[in-house]
Amino acid sequence: MASATTAPPPPAGLKRIVAASLIGTTIEWYDFFLYGSAAALVFNKLFFPDSDPLVGTLLSFLTYAVGFAARPLGALVFGHYGDRLGRRKLLVLSLLLMGGATFAIGLLPTHATVGAAAPVLLTTLRLIQGFALGGEWGGAVLLVSEHGDARRRGFWASWPQTGAPAGQLLASGVLSLLTALLSDAAFASWGWRIPFLLSGVLVIVGLWIRLSVDESPVFRQALAQAEARRTAATAATAATATADTEQLPLVSVLRHHWRDVLVAMGARMAENISYYVITAFILVYATTSAGVSKQTALNAVLVASAVHFAVIPAWGALSDRIGRRPVYLAGAVGIGLWMFPFFSLVDTGDFGSLVLAVTVGLVLHGAMYAPQAAFFSEMFATRMRYSGASIGAQFASVAAGAPAPLIATALLADYDSSTPIALYVIAAALLTVVAVGVAKETRHRDLADVGAATEHRPEQAPAADARAV
Repeated sequence: MASATTAPPPPAGLKRIVAASLIGTTIEWYDFFLYGSAAALVFNKLFFPDSDPLVGTLLSFLTYAVGFAARPLGALVFGHYGDRLGRRKLLVLSLLLMGGATFAIGLLPTHATVGAAAPVLLTTLRLIQGFALGGEWGGAVLLVSEHGDARRRGFWASWPQTGAPAGQLLASGVLSLLTALLSDAAFASWGWRIPFLLSGVLVIVGLWIRLSVDESPVFRQALAQAEARRTAATAATAATATADTEQLPLVSVLRHHWRDVLVAMGARMAENISYYVITAFILVYATTSAGVSKQTALNAVLVASAVHFAVIPAWGALSDRIGRRPVYLAGAVGIGLWMFPFFSLVDTGDFGSLVLAVTVGLVLHGAMYAPQAAFFSEMFATRMRYSGASIGAQFASVAAGAPAPLIATALLADYDSSTPIALYVIAAALLTVVAVGVAKETRHRDLADVGAATEHRPEQAPAADARAV
């Protein structure tokens, strides 16, 4: 049996927790990806109309990247309070912030109405989106990881990860439907607002489900132990004990887990860059270089996202059997090898080839993304886990996912070739291989072991836990 000191909830309870995390992350990623798709399709014309078309796309992607810049700040703030107050409260706040900002984008006046104020307002709301998403991911995966059965943690924790393809699927599906039903003029005039306004309805549903779940038992246990230590402290050592207990989570992470933060950042490089090249930049490349209509490109992403959603739990389950590192490394190596065939298939302009290119790319991406939730959760001690996982993941996104569509578009403009873009992703894959290659395997870690708060022990593998896997 698993070595966790807190028994996992019954399957029905765990499934409700997984559903709450999944629905919340789906809504958050729907909001985030909706912006990315709109940036590629219409924002260049609506908010940057005086620019050359490709320059307008670059400026549009620049506002897209701004959202990533706010994600580390969200990781710091949400991580700090999530490690002190609990995961559930912060997840409710992140959902409200993201949904509110997305709904407001649907109401924004364009450049034709208010001039330069339009892109300023757009950028401000994008910053709020990024701030909220920076705090969402860590809390969602921890809520499941800390509730779940240690023997199947990789599988259960991978379900919040499916929120990304589910959100992409939802965003692409809504946009694809609208572009099919509306003329280009109608879509540019008012149709683009509909999917943003729909976010308000989705947030209400997400809040109803997310408010129905309990706080993580592992976090409650860690909080109780910290309180017991404070109560038991003698008068002579009270000041020292309090200083240790109340140390900021960020300070504790950088003191005890700085190597794990660097590993997490390196692991994110190939995963994050490849994803945004495959799903966001492809809308630009396919329509401008391969002569594919935006409807065809959106449909290809739609089909591939459905497959992506299905394979993530399978990769997560495999990581429970053979370890997080082997699955992650397979994905990083695979995505590097796939980049040249990927662009060759897209260049054909054939829908089937385009679907194959994006689908294989996302399947390989899933091999990195699926075990990531459990892998990052297992690196950090309970009272600094929200901060550590969020900081490692979101600080990397500034250097990885944020500039990826921007860099890819700039490389295409400068070289008029996909080769530099493929090499860019391959370089990221090599960096990830190195980071994951030097990391310790974590699948036997007991998340209830809060003793790691005072020493770095990533290699710990309790005997009972090892027998359970």
